[in-house]
Amino acid sequence: MKHKIIIAITGASGSIYAKVLLDKLSLLSKQIEDVGIVMSDNAKQVWEFELGNKSYEAYDFRFYNKKDFMAPFASGSARFNTMIITPCSMGTLARIATGVSDDLITRAADVILKERRKLILVTRDTPLNLIHINNMKTVTEAGGIICPASPSFYSRPQTHEEIALTVINRVIDLAGLESDSYRWGNQ
Repeated sequence: MKHKIIIAITGASGSIYAKVLLDKLSLLSKQIEDVGIVMSDNAKQVWEFELGNKSYEAYDFRFYNKKDFMAPFASGSARFNTMIITPCSMGTLARIATGVSDDLITRAADVILKERRKLILVTRDTPLNLIHINNMKTVTEAGGIICPASPSFYSRPQTHEEIALTVINRVIDLAGLESDSYRWGNQ
């Protein structure tokens, strides 16, 4: 089965995670039927500030406006099976946890949850307050996966992209895609 994946990029710091994810998905294209991307306005600004470019425009995936409720994945009948939000802001997490579907990102997350499909939120903020923790609990109880952007170091990453890749490889595993990556015990 080929995957149909929604990628949402919000305005939290951590654009490197989105970039590395899009790079990795480009390499795994044989496993993927479709990738739809939604970026918030803040996500574009943060990407440009943190990465110093607009390279998000160069990916060969279809981009959707955050207010485009006619996008295929705004409905469960389009059968997108996975949604990854990276980085996921605490505001986006809160809107998902409370069922507020005020843009395509939160509508798509609502659809994924109601259809009992895979929602992966790569949260980036720290420290967390009790509201954040309770929102994470609510999304988890609804079937979502909270995957904090907590890199691992046992693979001895040398660059910022390699550090981010330790998180993205975990996300790729959670999404059910096959990928060569560092595996504990296989040194």
